Amino acid sequence: MADPEMADSISRILLGDIGGTNARFALATDEHMGPIEKLRVTDYPDFDGALAAFLGRHRGDLPITGAVLAVAGAVEANRSVLTNSGWVIDAGRLEKSFDLSAVRVVNDFKALAWSLPYLTPPDLFAIGGGERASAAPAVVLGPGTGLGLACFVPRPRDPLAVTTEAGHVTLPGADAREDAVIAHLRERFGHVSVERALSGSGLVNLYQSLAALDHLVVPPRKPSEITEAALRGSCPTSREAVDMFCAMLGTVAGNAALTFGARGGVYIGGGIAPRIREYLACSPFRTRFEAKGRFQAYVAAIPSWVITHPDPAFVGLQRLARLES
Repeated sequence: MADPEMADSISRILLGDIGGTNARFALATDEHMGPIEKLRVTDYPDFDGALAAFLGRHRGDLPITGAVLAVAGAVEANRSVLTNSGWVIDAGRLEKSFDLSAVRVVNDFKALAWSLPYLTPPDLFAIGGGERASAAPAVVLGPGTGLGLACFVPRPRDPLAVTTEAGHVTLPGADAREDAVIAHLRERFGHVSVERALSGSGLVNLYQSLAALDHLVVPPRKPSEITEAALRGSCPTSREAVDMFCAMLGTVAGNAALTFGARGGVYIGGGIAPRIREYLACSPFRTRFEAKGRFQAYVAAIPSWVITHPDPAFVGLQRLARLES
């Protein structure tokens, strides 16, 4: 049993990283964060059910005073409807339902952006470029269940994280083969967003489109099976799909570098890139990142990394929680 005076002076805050596939939670004090627990989104009909399951196991003796939740979707008025699961996360409702004094809901890539100043060399896998400019903006983007992108602006007194919905901008093609794939996807989806190619389901879209264009019958494959077949060299269509994925990611990352003037570096997060980081380094990613015509030299100087830290969102969430306290 916790000492009553200690319980009065120490409280915990709930941290959450809520994606389209997994919801991950941890409890933190000012000095320490507990273990991260992962729940599958498909195991719960709504977010409140998943949160109740977690809190039911971890209420303990110390009070939980509030929460900072990073979510894979747009946030308006402290509320979000997750793009790839349909879960509704409403701060006001959660405060009442779970007796929390304050709940803050932020875009998941805002949390990732806040992690960038605190990532160390062992947390990163470098892919090209020069030295980062520490006072310049930095960009983080990442393909996973969807694709997110945010920018961190390291202002001396008031650093800022700018979130975006860049996963839903129009996907650019850089050669005739990509143009053909995008045209094929347009027949299926109408608008072809970046996320239609640069995500788990997007990798499947590339694989299926390439097979259709080549009039091939290929077995159905999950994203992990496509990457495994590409790495083994056992399926030419899988290999081309992963190569195109890496090339398109380079184009989109380079576009983001120019858009934000991200001389502080471009960081690749999400669930896919860390698993194929060596392949990505040998792929067309960096060539396409730098292929910006008259601004090639400008972009070539910008470093890019794959984030290898296992839980970078929680690094940013801890920082946001301290700012809130």
